[in-house]
Amino acid sequence: MKFKILIVDDHWVVREGLKLVLETNDSYEVVGEAEEGATALTLIEELQPDVILMDLYMPQMSGLETMKALKERQNETPVIILTTYNEDDLMIQGLTLGAKGYLLKDTSRENLFRTIESALRGETLLQPEITARVFAKTSEREIKSEQREETSILTEKERIILQSVARGLRSKEIAFDMGTSERTVKAHLTNIYNKLGVDSRSEAVAVSLERGILHR
Repeated sequence: MKFKILIVDDHWVVREGLKLVLETNDSYEVVGEAEEGATALTLIEELQPDVILMDLYMPQMSGLETMKALKERQNETPVIILTTYNEDDLMIQGLTLGAKGYLLKDTSRENLFRTIESALRGETLLQPEITARVFAKTSEREIKSEQREETSILTEKERIILQSVARGLRSKEIAFDMGTSERTVKAHLTNIYNKLGVDSRSEAVAVSLERGILHR
């Protein structure tokens, strides 16, 4: 029995190249191809492919939009994303939507067949270079998230006071600008020091810049 493959990519050269490679393996048959997502959805219903090879960037309906539509229709046909080197954010979104693998468009014949075989088993297979990029992007997001959390430990008033301190203003000047008392400003500063684990204005500014609470 041959496994049915549907290729979805708006570049004719890519589709033809994949077909040539797939035809060298008697286990697979390319049953259809589409240039964009809307056409692909129709063909998926008609042809019932076993695996879909899909580009992310396509006119009219992108790969991610097509995957979302499949999810809404509760269609669990495994999707392998065809990607390039500058699509890290889209790759992570694709994984969230259930992509079973990612293939660079210049991938080897061995990687192509290995990824398809894995998808047919219901497994997700990522090549080492893809895994490294996904982890790097995820780590970057986590760092930004941690910076947002750091920012949220200070109240809005405390952040305004800290920004004023960073500009070199004294407590009296900050109090005048905020329409409050100097004692209140000093109380806020004490809270800021405690939250940041510092003992002085200069330390508070330095630590807040380092943690992303204030920006240079």
